[in-house]
Amino acid sequence: MLRVVSWNINGIRSPLQGMVYEEPSNCAAMAMGRILDKLDADIVCLQETKVTRDVLTEPLAIIEGYNSYFSFSRNRSGYSGVATFCKDSVTPMAAEEGLSGLLATHNGDVGCYGNMDEFTQEELRALDSEGRALLTQHKIRTWEGKEKTLTLINVYCPHADAGKPERLSFKMRFYRLLQIRAEALLAAGSHVIILGDLNTAHRPIDHWDAVNLECFEEDPGRKWMDGLLSNLGCQAGSHVRPFIDSYRCFQPKQEGAFTCWSAVSGARHLNYGSRLDYVLGDRTLVIDTFQDSFRLPEVMGSDHCPVGAVLSVSSMPAKQCPPLCTRFLPEFAGTQLKILRFLVRLKQDPVFKHSALRLSKQTQVQMHQNKARVRSARPRPSHAGSSRGQKNLTNYFQPSSSNRPQASPVLELPSVGALMTPKTPEEEAMARVVEGQASVSEAKDEKEVLTSFWKSVLGGPSPMPLCGGHREPCVMRTVKKPGPNLGRHFYMCARPQGPPTDPSSRCNFFLWSRPS
Repeated sequence: MLRVVSWNINGIRSPLQGMVYEEPSNCAAMAMGRILDKLDADIVCLQETKVTRDVLTEPLAIIEGYNSYFSFSRNRSGYSGVATFCKDSVTPMAAEEGLSGLLATHNGDVGCYGNMDEFTQEELRALDSEGRALLTQHKIRTWEGKEKTLTLINVYCPHADAGKPERLSFKMRFYRLLQIRAEALLAAGSHVIILGDLNTAHRPIDHWDAVNLECFEEDPGRKWMDGLLSNLGCQAGSHVRPFIDSYRCFQPKQEGAFTCWSAVSGARHLNYGSRLDYVLGDRTLVIDTFQDSFRLPEVMGSDHCPVGAVLSVSSMPAKQCPPLCTRFLPEFAGTQLKILRFLVRLKQDPVFKHSALRLSKQTQVQMHQNKARVRSARPRPSHAGSSRGQKNLTNYFQPSSSNRPQASPVLELPSVGALMTPKTPEEEAMARVVEGQASVSEAKDEKEVLTSFWKSVLGGPSPMPLCGGHREPCVMRTVKKPGPNLGRHFYMCARPQGPPTDPSSRCNFFLWSRPS
């Protein structure tokens, strides 16, 4: 069996995965290892890693028992990016970054690019510059004993912002390039799986509020998916298009099967979301080998949940990882030194350590001998001068002995403690308790005085208004959308977002905050 999982992790360096960092020295490796163990898959495809090569650390990239491959955004830091982690038992025979082939090194690449004449070179570079696609190619054996080639395309498709029409065009061109590459691989005889965040809810059943969305079926992204996917599940009579949505093949009428929710509005609590993450397989592969397709909504840590599939095939691992593997990067392969290596203590070779210790002892003996020679050659001071000794710094701030008046004999008197009756241990303990209580009372009184003073000076925040639907305290939000109200504060219902028919979901209360 081969188990593949895809997850939009929303930042691979983020501590939101619910992992407790116990040891700061290797917390990143421990957290990443726990994530992979929790997903329990042979191949894990991550999207929106939000990491670039200059900030990728070895604990995140190299996990024991896995070989990893990364595609980075070349334009912005902390943006986009995908990564694929393969167990050593499913080591790919080829790996490649990007869809166009412009990022290929012609050494261990997947190949099969198809006809891309409709794209300019600048357009292809732009489509691959955001680190949105990563391909790994594997050798598999079916239950019949036949050896096949399987290519996984890990993608994070662009989001179409309503306020930026150029991003919709970018998204559709990315879809087109993805389809050309996938169909070229199919034509070359390889099985293909496209998995990741496609950023489009295909059918009305895949979106909670589809009935209220204007022109839902006319969305360009949904039309593209219509042309890529077969309408029905696994029935052989519906052979029209090359790929199948594996989840809808096994769960064709499952409602509420969402994979993405708004984290700001708490919509996951009421399952008010959409299905944006898919495992798409070529028709023959899904019908012959797919045993299950699933979601993992119980896995927290992102605004998406993982999705995956199980195939009845066995992997034939390659003997060596492809050159794209992160363990071959100069910064991780030991061929490139980092500044950090000069600031941490490294383990020394025992022979070198012994020789260094012996040399240090010889140096110390020679230094003592030199000091002894210097002392013997230095002239000795006279007896009269030597009685004065070396002065301290405080001697310069004391009056001279010549100007100091003659001290009169002091009459020694008995101390007060000697005249008092000694206390018993019980009395001393009681006295300490009384002194402690007095000091605590004084500190408490001082704190209360300071608190009352600052309360009189600063009025404090005003109480939150109550929402109209539930009569509960609201939450304050800030307008982040560009426009005349950018930066203004407003109040809204604190409950999570949900369907309007659900009384436990957020009401439509809205109130602008008064300027302070």
